[in-house]
Amino acid sequence: MYTPAITGTGVFTPENTITNDELVACFNTYAQKFNVDHADQIASGDVDEMPMSNAEFIFNASGIEQRYVLDKTGILNPDIMHPSLRQRSDDEPGVMAEMALDACAKALADAGKTAADVDAVIVAASNHERAYPAIAVEIQDLMGIKGFGFDMNVACSSATFGIQAAADMVRSGSIRSALVVNPEICSAHLEWRDRDCHFIFGDVCTATLIERKEDATGDHFEIISTRCATQFSNNIRNNDGFLRRTRPDGMKDRRDMQFMQNGRKVFKEVVPMVSAHILQHMADEGIENTQLSRMWLHQANKSMNDYIGRKVMGRVPEPAEQPNILQDYANTSSAGSIIAFSKNSDDMKPDDIGLICSFGAGYSVGSVLLKRC
Repeated sequence: MYTPAITGTGVFTPENTITNDELVACFNTYAQKFNVDHADQIASGDVDEMPMSNAEFIFNASGIEQRYVLDKTGILNPDIMHPSLRQRSDDEPGVMAEMALDACAKALADAGKTAADVDAVIVAASNHERAYPAIAVEIQDLMGIKGFGFDMNVACSSATFGIQAAADMVRSGSIRSALVVNPEICSAHLEWRDRDCHFIFGDVCTATLIERKEDATGDHFEIISTRCATQFSNNIRNNDGFLRRTRPDGMKDRRDMQFMQNGRKVFKEVVPMVSAHILQHMADEGIENTQLSRMWLHQANKSMNDYIGRKVMGRVPEPAEQPNILQDYANTSSAGSIIAFSKNSDDMKPDDIGLICSFGAGYSVGSVLLKRC
């Protein structure tokens, strides 16, 4: 048996940003037009008037101030309101693979390794741009990595579930190393015309290199243990899929082909589940909350993270103990906790203990206990 370690991370960040003010201006233009076009139905009570959005509402509801996106022109066009990405031929790299190359190169450089040192690629993300061939195999080919690759999806928990899969393979000796890659084009599965969620997501790609501890050539984090759990719920759902066209009127109402959630129920049910999961994981490893130097939580909602932080630490965590990147990146699904880890871990001292935790649709929750080496 071998000890797995995180030896490098990388983050690809798109060039385009959308501020809350920009987002609100577009949404309100669309909402005003909707209300004018449906004035008679609204007056008769057959259609609900579409409420306006505002930047204060967005920040208070989420803690988000801006988000990065692959394309902002389509999103901020009231007649389109979704990303406008060019058509690619089958001979070109996919969008997710292209994002991943940047993040993977940074993770390898961070670890002082090359593609020749990698045995496997795991793409763990909420939404994949195609069903097959696997995006991980495409990345493997583009990088010249020998071995194998596969895709997996556990929604916002995909990164921690991917780390567990990679760590287990490294621990057993079946591979020496793996890149866990999280390409998230969340802007493409978000309904930008829905006031309750139009501000939530952004785009990004993260990559994490997991190796045998003995092969680490620099500072690294030993993976003490991992823990995953799921509990079925429909409160976060996306009904897109190839079976849509087989059903009567399956393509008529397309709203549920994008991100949908019952936010209040999610908060009420997920937050206690995550807090209990983390505390039990730590207890099983004999780790007290006083020993926990840092938590890198899923970046979905600041209020959720604040609540979890208080429950786990038994007090209000200091900002450095529970770093947030939500205000800059928004919710980036599986990638959020990895961004927080990548950008807020270099200052940790040897033997400091930290925890990566992600959670979301499923319901799912994954946690990774780490020790700085």
